[in-house]
Amino acid sequence: MSLNIKPIGDRIFVEPAPKETKTASGIYIPETAQEKPQVGTVVAVGPGKYADLTGNIIPINVKVGDQVYYSQYAHEITYEGKSYLVLREADIYGVIV
Repeated sequence: MSLNIKPIGDRIFVEPAPKETKTASGIYIPETAQEKPQVGTVVAVGPGKYADLTGNIIPINVKVGDQVYYSQYAHEITYEGKSYLVLREADIYGVIV
């Protein structure tokens, strides 16, 4: 899935995974106790960050479709009725393989 928006610089758009509504043992979690997910799918990637000294672009290490684990502090936007998170590459902890 890809967006009709191209992020600028080292920004990455992530579609967060749905909140967990049930524990592994089958107990339902009330909405007030549900935590924001920190896992999602990359849906758009910018070209990369410019190197300070050389001016060359440092490419981003994730690609569209990757499942990533990210920081809980991300900027949330709504585009065409869906919520997405805007992160910098430094806010992504790793790719789930």
